[in-house]
Amino acid sequence: MKMKSHSGASKRFHKTGTGKFLRKKAGKRHILTSKNRERKRRLSGSVVVDSTKTAALGRLLPYA
Repeated sequence: MKMKSHSGASKRFHKTGTGKFLRKKAGKRHILTSKNRERKRRLSGSVVVDSTKTAALGRLLPYA
């Protein structure tokens, strides 16, 4: 039987060509008026997921 990808994880993470997972930084969704522009700029962009979570994400996203 074909496995299914975890739909919540597939919306939040994606895999690079080298097999690493990328994620967005938390804290840039709402209440942005009280955060200064340096903080908002720091929260933009993607970062690599910690290596301790890579195996768990691999199970959630078998076809990523």
